[in-house]
This record gives sequence, C-alpha cells and structure tokens, in this order.
Amino acid sequence: MLFISPAYAAGPATPGGFDVMSLLPMVVIFALFWFLLVRPQQKRQKETQKMLSELAKGDEVVTQGGIVGRVAKLHEQYLTLEIADGMEIHVQRSAVTGKLEKGTLKSL
Repeated sequence: MLFISPAYAAGPATPGGFDVMSLLPMVVIFALFWFLLVRPQQKRQKETQKMLSELAKGDEVVTQGGIVGRVAKLHEQYLTLEIADGMEIHVQRSAVTGKLEKGTLKSL
C-alpha cells in the first residue's frame, strides 16, 4: 500500500533536446564574474608591477608589514630601505605595496 505516488522525470524542454536559452544564465554569471572580480584584479596587478619597476633611489615606500622607509639601494629582486638615520633593512621588491608622496617621512 503506497501513499506516495511515484515521481517521473520531465521530458526535454524542446523536441531536439537542447535549448540555447539554458546557457544564458551561465554566460551572464561568467560575464559578471569576469567584470567584477578577474578584470579589476588584473588591472591592479599591472599597476603594482609598473610601480615596482619604476622605483628609484630616494622614493618613500610602505611595505606589506607596514614599514615605512626611503629606498637607499636597488637590486633586481631586493631593495634596501632606510627606516631611520643609519638603520637599513633589506626587503623583497614584491613586499612593497605602495609609493608615498615626497616628504611623508619628515611629517612622521
């Protein structure tokens, strides 16, 4: 004695079995994902690479760890930051997150 009737799967939406409109939501989701996440990230990465390649001696920068200093020496992968008079540290170029305006260190 069954109280629940059996459920059957529905047939295809179109007689051919494939509906182009079923792809539309996936295309819209992909486009939103691209324009809201991927594209801005690529743009930000290009700007960071440009900033790192244009670093020069005397520029004031901030690192990922929040250390603020003046570029004393430049190497291919590393740079030397002067964080106080006579106090220098070596950091990777990729650790630099931003370039500060001239005179920022004097106001600290």
